[in-house]
Amino acid sequence: MDYLNFENEVMLSVVLKPLFTFPRRRRMTSAACGRMFQLQTDPLTGKSEWLVIEDEDDQLQTTPKSLLATTSYLDMLNDSRRNAAYRLAIDNTVTTPSHVLDIGAGTGLLSMMAARAMGLFNEKGCHGGKIRLINKRSDELEVGLDIPSRADILVSEILDSELLGEGLIPTLQHAHDKLLVENPQTVPYRATTYGQLVECTYLWEMHDLVHGEAEASDGIHLLPSGIPNLLAVKKKQFAMHFDKHPTKSGTLIQLSEPFKVFDFEFWRRPDSFREADLHIKAKSDGTVHAIISWWLLQLDSEGTTFYSTGPNWIPYPSDVKELKTSFVSSGDWCDHWKQCVWFIPSSGLPVSKDKEVWLHAAHTETSISYDFKTSCNEKEDADLDLHTPDGQLFLSHERIALYGDSCWRDLMLNAIKNAAHAISWKLPIHQKVDPVCLVADDSIFLAVSVAHLSKTSQVMPLFPGLGNKGMQYLQKASIANSFTMDRIEFVRRKELLSSLQGSPHRKIDLFIAEPFYYGNDNVLPWQNLRFWKERTLLDPVLSKDALLIPCRGLLKACAMHLPDVWKSCCCLKEIEGFDNSVANTTLGACGGLPVTEDSPFLPYFIWQYGETKVLSETTTVLEFDFSKPMSPCSGKTKVQFRESGMCHGFVLWIDYVMDTENNAVLSTGPDKRHWKQCVKLLNEPVEVGHDGLSSTEIEASFEW
Repeated sequence: MDYLNFENEVMLSVVLKPLFTFPRRRRMTSAACGRMFQLQTDPLTGKSEWLVIEDEDDQLQTTPKSLLATTSYLDMLNDSRRNAAYRLAIDNTVTTPSHVLDIGAGTGLLSMMAARAMGLFNEKGCHGGKIRLINKRSDELEVGLDIPSRADILVSEILDSELLGEGLIPTLQHAHDKLLVENPQTVPYRATTYGQLVECTYLWEMHDLVHGEAEASDGIHLLPSGIPNLLAVKKKQFAMHFDKHPTKSGTLIQLSEPFKVFDFEFWRRPDSFREADLHIKAKSDGTVHAIISWWLLQLDSEGTTFYSTGPNWIPYPSDVKELKTSFVSSGDWCDHWKQCVWFIPSSGLPVSKDKEVWLHAAHTETSISYDFKTSCNEKEDADLDLHTPDGQLFLSHERIALYGDSCWRDLMLNAIKNAAHAISWKLPIHQKVDPVCLVADDSIFLAVSVAHLSKTSQVMPLFPGLGNKGMQYLQKASIANSFTMDRIEFVRRKELLSSLQGSPHRKIDLFIAEPFYYGNDNVLPWQNLRFWKERTLLDPVLSKDALLIPCRGLLKACAMHLPDVWKSCCCLKEIEGFDNSVANTTLGACGGLPVTEDSPFLPYFIWQYGETKVLSETTTVLEFDFSKPMSPCSGKTKVQFRESGMCHGFVLWIDYVMDTENNAVLSTGPDKRHWKQCVKLLNEPVEVGHDGLSSTEIEASFEW
């Protein structure tokens, strides 16, 4: 079995608790029974590989924890509302000895609930081997081979935030065709999707780069005139937390009442595709920037148990109001199911109070989509995605919002201007070779900006993730930004090293990165230091006075009150009468573990993650000097608590120093919305501040 050590390792130690370690990632090629596959991308090389997670191999005990901790298993099992709703529905459905099929069994919680409902549990557990585990996909099962007969009852939980993304429809279709009796009982019984029209400036900024560039007025045109969708967010639903979006002061304005979109029946075979035309009355004047959607799960056929993923301002839908006493409240925060957002093209859709808008909804086997219509039969012609231009790039909504942020653009452009001036001043008058600028990451903004601002520079974008797509984009953007493609040279890093080493008078004068790596949306802050590794490997071809942007990085930390994050990650104990503690180590749980166990580092958008409060001053833990080749470093610092409260852990991020004079610093801290931070939870919460601990020390090391 092959192992691939994680090349860059951060180790964080907080003196008030035992040493925290960062689990190493390993590559596993075994295909033994009990396997689970997870796609893993190495953030430092950009390579993706399918990993096999084995529970049976004692040598791999740290592997499941490091991989599974980033999934939603732990949060899902800590969702008491979900667990109680399923238990109530199963008890109400599985009332006699039956053949029950559990699709997507996971830890087996629903199977055990069904077995108990049939009286198959005694004090020593399940008797008679009545639960059979089948290590196959459900669409690989065969009646008579894998299961003795068609099942009477289906229990399942294969739902994502959009409802359909985990293959609910094809799974149910196959089950009804091949695995279930006619008219089976099912838990859940029905799911209903809902939507609401909203106006929200931040959501608008996440997809309307045209407006952002117009306000910036800095001469950089990422969207050339006539090609407004050259950079775009994909037309799909995005899972996002909305409970932290205030619905007051105009931050998020509800422009309609919630409306029903589709019903999905679990007890009968679903259709692969359906459409619906909806008439929605606006309840106030405004501009629709997005559709927020969620779903309501009716778990039993009698309609006594429900579960909603609606935001906190939707306690329960009006059409189940009479069931309020038995409706499971949607007030608890959870991370495995969020709300979803569908962005409205262009600058949004103006609406007037009490006037109707026409919305066309459609679903495929895996997704739900929307289109506004100008009449009952005509789709909105203003949709900017009627055609796909050559060189079009799809970016995350956070990246679109950042590229439209005038403050961020000014900071980056000033750093480039200062560097270009410094380079021109340093170059000898007789030097004929134009300065070489290497864009070491996937930043199209930096590539365009350097080519636009420095008329003599030769720009070399590495584009490790974008590749040729990045070059196609630059071709489209070149005229609008006053540069020609003969100044752009796309060379792979291995080729670049040999090419420049063969030209002794041609060196890299400016080495620059945001940093941003296409597709690396769920990584820890220090995993974006891939550009530092590139700088190290390219050290032989850097000029003597080469400038680097950013030139330094500061690993920052603060102590925080994070009750919702803690609850979602804490140790499993008894869940609806079943002891699930055996899964704690595998899933990377925190709280109540032996002192030798350590919680993982987890990437989060802190501003979205439930209740939060900063308890300490921000402190610098480590400093990375990018002007020098990558090398191990360590640091220790004191953290002074400034607020009283329960400390659940530390949040870490990197602030990037853009110039040697320390005049420009880009922070990616927890008050910023465009970057993910790292959460390191304690083994147990600690009372700090006036009535508790007044200070502590943090010690960390970085190795490669």
